[in-house]
Amino acid sequence: MTKRTALIAGNWKLHGSTDLVQALTRAAKQAASSVNAEILLCPPAIWIPAVASALQGSSVKVGGQDVSAHEQGAYTGEISAAMLKACGSQYVIVGHSERRRHHGESSELVARKAEAAFAAGLTPIVCVGETLTEREAGQNWLVVESQLNAIRGLLNKTTEIVIGYEPVWAIGTGKTATPEQAQEMHALIRQWLVQQNAQAGHIRIIYGGSVKADNAAALMAQPDVDGGLVGGASLDAEEFIGICRNVG
Repeated sequence: MTKRTALIAGNWKLHGSTDLVQALTRAAKQAASSVNAEILLCPPAIWIPAVASALQGSSVKVGGQDVSAHEQGAYTGEISAAMLKACGSQYVIVGHSERRRHHGESSELVARKAEAAFAAGLTPIVCVGETLTEREAGQNWLVVESQLNAIRGLLNKTTEIVIGYEPVWAIGTGKTATPEQAQEMHALIRQWLVQQNAQAGHIRIIYGGSVKADNAAALMAQPDVDGGLVGGASLDAEEFIGICRNVG
């Protein structure tokens, strides 16, 4: 099997300014020049054109944080996959735990968004993960498997997707799954993917949950952890460079 190239995706969440765009695109280009990893920046949609422009000529990719399940129509506030692509996006995050929690997004809706992204030529990063209550009840795999089951139809069409495993209890809390906990879940996800599509072994599964420069190397050293979905630490230029170097 071809070795999977690590993917480090910086999710800026609801942060962005002209100064931040300049600082973080500069840091991403610096990191990309010295690491063997694919680097992706996911700013708020309004900043995608500026980020794409600043990254022109570099290997750093651009992505959205969310996408509409609809192509067009009377859907106020929605942004279609075609619009994201036209602005310079190559990837888009779907089903982030904050979207599921704050906006009530179901796994079925997440699957529709992933399908829309794929149809428009974007690579969807499909996020899955369990809460602390679910993990403590021993339901962590049942929850993640249920979320994955929703994208079975997409896997019949393509394996050009990314899975983001984000234990909800480790997002923005400072807690991080141990490398062993991350590997256990990533291995289960990979096994499930290959059961659905024999060609899915190359799909990258990235870890999200308080990834920092000082824990990135241990997490990414695991055989089934193919990179990181980085939240708060992606807003600190030096920290983000450190994460990329510890992975690449």
